[in-house]
Amino acid sequence: MTVHAHPDDESSKGAATSARYVRDGVDVLVVTCTDGSRGDILNPQLKKDPAVQAEIEANLLDVRRKEMDTAREILGVRQEWLGFVDSGLPEGDPLPPLPEGCFALQDLETAAEPLVRLIRQQRPQVIVTYNENGGYPHPDHIMTHKVTVAAFDAAGDPAKYPDAGEPWQPLKLYYDVAWSMARLEAEHQELLDRGLESPYWELLKERQNWPQREITTRVQAGEYFEIRDAALKAHATQIDPDGPFFRTPNDVKRAVWPTEDFELARSLIDTTLPEDDLFAGVREYEKAQCAVSGQGVHEPAGVCS
Repeated sequence: MTVHAHPDDESSKGAATSARYVRDGVDVLVVTCTDGSRGDILNPQLKKDPAVQAEIEANLLDVRRKEMDTAREILGVRQEWLGFVDSGLPEGDPLPPLPEGCFALQDLETAAEPLVRLIRQQRPQVIVTYNENGGYPHPDHIMTHKVTVAAFDAAGDPAKYPDAGEPWQPLKLYYDVAWSMARLEAEHQELLDRGLESPYWELLKERQNWPQREITTRVQAGEYFEIRDAALKAHATQIDPDGPFFRTPNDVKRAVWPTEDFELARSLIDTTLPEDDLFAGVREYEKAQCAVSGQGVHEPAGVCS
């Protein structure tokens, strides 16, 4: 299970990894916390025709749902909406108050309930979300972190949310490390070494003082970069297809950084760091559990048959 703030986040963070696991036979569920209704239209091509822009703005919620449908099909994942309203990205000094009723202002115990329900339905061994800073400090991303951690802890406790289904305890919780400085610097230098223009100058400057996260787990996903790009471009209102994200050729990315990276935040089973698999230790644990119960293990999901 991957838990994201907005439609399009599932395609910009860990999407190649999701595509890889789907094609390995793993059932991947994407959970989208908000409806994305306060997102800006970031594709300059759609702004060229005022009539098109006006139509999108008038029906943005429906448009973003259709974009999510397309991206979901490209990745091969299943997807569920958690049902909250986008908080928007406050800008200004001082920052304006968040809109009443938005996701970031929800009571945490209440907001975690629908995710607990989905965890108990899906029964994932592994959950992926954002770190305590949200990956970047968007209020919905920070709230997504809080809700996911709360749900991870509560889902296996029969005393918590007794009406939300049979308890189920996930085994591992990861934070996505989408844009480490090491990766940015490696791709930046490779482009310069090849005599190509680098789109990373501003990003490197912007993030040079950001706290760096530990990368515990590197998942080989290079052969799925094109699938990731196609899924991201499906979010046409949110993505500039000529923007910085797509300016580094995938062959360059594969040459210097063919993995997607994660930080292991919680593990209830034994594992050895560094890892190259989000399911490191899980299959061994499940096989041991199934052996105790006298049942066989069903691969690749790792559940007793």
